[in-house]
Amino acid sequence: MARAEPHCPLLVPVVWLGQLIARLPQPMLLALGAALTWLAWPWLGRRRRVAARNLQACFPELDTAARKRLLARNLQATVTGALELLRAWYAPMRRLRGLSTLEGGEHLQAALAQGRGVLLLGGHYVQTELAARLLSLHLQHPLEVMARRYNNRCIEAMVDAARHRVFAGVIAKKDVRGLLRALNRGAVVAYLADQNFNYQHAFVPFFGIPAATLTTTPELARRGNAMVIPIFFHRRDDGGYHIRLTATWDGWPSGDASADAARYMAELEAFVRQHPEQYLWVHRRFKTRPPAETEPFYR
Repeated sequence: MARAEPHCPLLVPVVWLGQLIARLPQPMLLALGAALTWLAWPWLGRRRRVAARNLQACFPELDTAARKRLLARNLQATVTGALELLRAWYAPMRRLRGLSTLEGGEHLQAALAQGRGVLLLGGHYVQTELAARLLSLHLQHPLEVMARRYNNRCIEAMVDAARHRVFAGVIAKKDVRGLLRALNRGAVVAYLADQNFNYQHAFVPFFGIPAATLTTTPELARRGNAMVIPIFFHRRDDGGYHIRLTATWDGWPSGDASADAARYMAELEAFVRQHPEQYLWVHRRFKTRPPAETEPFYR
């Protein structure tokens, strides 16, 4: 029996507002992000504390004043990222043209020419879904995304409808079978494995801290007959965006799941160090601790 659509009358004005924001010129959207950060600062307490703890642990070389400046820039990038998410979902193509540059597109084109599926292996940059939307426009090829579901049925209905407007498919975060089906039919799937995992993980260094990291990515690629292409994304100083695709790292996968997870984290860390304000530091990346550590990382 089909699930009934939720009755959500407030979604209509919310979607209208989202569509309006998505059409803003880029300077206005960034200015709005800065203004909203200032207004929301008192309500960002928990997220602000998590980000501050992460930055303290990951950038011990910075003094207190420098870390505070980085925290402020990161929270502004994170709030602005919510507006960039609306841009990804609702902006017409004409608004996105010329907004980004692409490097390394030949790696993905080569995989597509072979008819193989692709796992676009990235990280939780604050504008991840916008990266996927912009890349699909560059390549004129639809992308699929893996995404978590929301507990609120109205929010889920809005988000699901928005994603299906611009992506070829949406795969639930833990739907391994759905992911493998997509890869085996030759889909390109944006895939992130850098958040805290308390299952199928290994503790590998991320900024020198043991981080619970998913170890199954190479096996998923093998079972889906897919190529793994790393993707890196950031907002440039001029307000535009840059997408960089690379070849699969030499010697990866190695057959050692923990070593492969460590290589993934090392490559991601090197990129995040270039643009530290644009990583999702509000996530409790180090929540799961090795058995020998009895003290919680976040208090």
